[in-house]
Amino acid sequence: MSAAADTIAEIGPGQVEFEDRGEGRFAVRGDLSFQTVVGALEESRELFAPYSTLEVDLGEVRRADSAGLALLLEWVNWARNSAREISFHRIPAQIVSIAQISEVEYMLDRAARWTSGD
Repeated sequence: MSAAADTIAEIGPGQVEFEDRGEGRFAVRGDLSFQTVVGALEESRELFAPYSTLEVDLGEVRRADSAGLALLLEWVNWARNSAREISFHRIPAQIVSIAQISEVEYMLDRAARWTSGD
């Protein structure tokens, strides 16, 4: 088992954690669900505050629901309202599907494009 897989295995169901990779880069691990997003939002406010540009890697999110999408949209809104840029990497398929059904995927697409320089 890889080190990343070991770390994910250590995070229990219904938990989420952030890894600060430095210079405004963060990884999110665990679940982005109704059970975890309030705590994740509170923690992210403190972690994200010092940075004008943020990159959030969601590749180690193992489960997500509509509350996870709401969290990402809240981050996009916060970034826009506070003159910051945020980009998402490896958005979970569950969140992308919910965003498409909800017709808000353009908001996530815009954040993803910031990464590629568009």
